[in-house]
Amino acid sequence: MSKDIIFTIKSECLDENYHPSDSTRVTTNFANLARGERRQANLRNALKMVNNRFNALAHWDNPNGDRYAVELDIVSVEMDIANNGHAFPAIEILKTTIFDHQTNKRIQGIVGNNFSSYVRDYDFSIWLLEHNQNQSQFSVPKNFGELHGKLFQCFVNSSDYKAHFNKPPVICLSVSDSKVYRQTDNLHPILGTEYLANEASLTEQYFKKMGLQVRYFMPPNTVAPLAFYFFGDLLNDYTHLELISTISTMETFQKIYRPEIYNANSVAGKCYQPNLKNADHSFTQIVYDREERSQLANEQGKFAEEHFIKPYQAELSQWLAQYAQ
Repeated sequence: MSKDIIFTIKSECLDENYHPSDSTRVTTNFANLARGERRQANLRNALKMVNNRFNALAHWDNPNGDRYAVELDIVSVEMDIANNGHAFPAIEILKTTIFDHQTNKRIQGIVGNNFSSYVRDYDFSIWLLEHNQNQSQFSVPKNFGELHGKLFQCFVNSSDYKAHFNKPPVICLSVSDSKVYRQTDNLHPILGTEYLANEASLTEQYFKKMGLQVRYFMPPNTVAPLAFYFFGDLLNDYTHLELISTISTMETFQKIYRPEIYNANSVAGKCYQPNLKNADHSFTQIVYDREERSQLANEQGKFAEEHFIKPYQAELSQWLAQYAQ
């Protein structure tokens, strides 16, 4: 078997008329919003929040706060590891494009932002739980995240990725409620105040195997730091508008489904530990089913096990050995 995986990249516009496709991970933030009676209002309100936040951050030469609009595309990546024509839905990310009403031009944003993966669901919802089922103390299985990490790096380094995107991805996630974050003196004009974590979270360790490093920043007028996962140099590899497109998009999603942290009524201090039981927070006018999201992660982990991990065990082992060389 060749160590080259065949990647197929598909793109779909995320607007108020978006309907999740059958192959979309239903736990994905935007797919969850796009169902039920309020689906169109949910999407319309979320996109309005993104645009308002973008214009608030990109305030220069923007006196009325309406110069820019953010266009979002859902990028779905399928992979054929056995080169047999059977593709598995590997990764789903978001791509931002900025429309400048003043110049009538579109500006490339950042790809990544949100990150969804069936194999990650398997790792955390199936493998990790089974490993700890009869353990007296929590531990992480040997080689945990190795396969997922190598698959992701293979995709980012592929000619398929480079043909579609001109810069490496940036993924923006919530901070961990089990860690403590301390404010530093480092202040960036767009990303805001940098925080440092007291120790690496399991998510940080997992993403490190994907080749990504992390920095924590609290942008202006945000109430808690965000986790930015990236290759290279986050502060210098991307323009201000590119960074704003990621902040405005992912901060909006975090306000919707992590309101205890990102829609809290008090701002993170110099020493900050996120609290998912924080009652002092506000809700957006957007309906989001968090309980369903948790239940479905387990189902989708089983899907990955049945349709990818078990049937392609031999091919995956061989591919990992070749990739390591």
